[in-house]
Amino acid sequence: MTAMTALGSRTSRNPSRTRTGNPGGAPALVVVAHGSRDPRALRTVRALLDRVGALRPALPVHLGHIELNAPLLPDTLAALGDGAAVLVPLLLSRGHHVERDIPDMAAASPARTRVAAPLGPHPLLVDALHDRLTEAGWPSHAPRDSAVVLASAGSRAPASRADTARTAELLTARLGVPVVPAYASAAAPTVPDAIRALTARGHRRIAVASNFTAPGRFATECAAAAPWIASAPLGTHPAMARLLLHRYDQALVTGGEDNAPEGARGTARPATTEPALAR
Repeated sequence: MTAMTALGSRTSRNPSRTRTGNPGGAPALVVVAHGSRDPRALRTVRALLDRVGALRPALPVHLGHIELNAPLLPDTLAALGDGAAVLVPLLLSRGHHVERDIPDMAAASPARTRVAAPLGPHPLLVDALHDRLTEAGWPSHAPRDSAVVLASAGSRAPASRADTARTAELLTARLGVPVVPAYASAAAPTVPDAIRALTARGHRRIAVASNFTAPGRFATECAAAAPWIASAPLGTHPAMARLLLHRYDQALVTGGEDNAPEGARGTARPATTEPALAR
């Protein structure tokens, strides 16, 4: 995993950051991670939050997990009391977590919340994917027989697959070669199936782009299937920190709805039913 250095000298290393003061009065940013049994995932997310804090030092930034790791999102929200917060999913597409789990947890808390759109699809996400591929050895001028498999976690939700497909389209435009979405679970094609299909079409240099926020079992398995190169997870790439802040800012303006011109098809279900922050 590259670019994993935390900015610990400037920010707290606690998973739920302790800066609560907010002179500007803006809502806190709560980054909502999925959670993982792989200890590298939590370290990565903490380091990413440090990057966010370095970009906007006056903004209170907190971490909450959907499952598997502490702090869990309900605990993070409970600690905020009736304060205002924008929840930004550290997830790369829509799906049940974005459209149901996170809004439901937010609605059950005393905090006044909005739920932002997930990180993908978005050009900043493509910046991170492109850079990670370059770090792995992707050439500046790709051979004509090259292609990329965009490896993602997978979901049964059609919206999630649509978002991943859109990210693949944006990466195709950036690289100038075919980019095929594939999944580690719950959706088809699998990464090995996508590689076989591209090989049958005459592609001999097939890279795997890891569309994962942090190291874990899925990212490791997908990278192991690569016949050529495989990129590292997105991790603490600077574009990821900027994208989290962009989704935060966007939610303040739109009340949590996604921004259609950036490529997301439809909107994530916000935790509010009005533009104002709701309890």
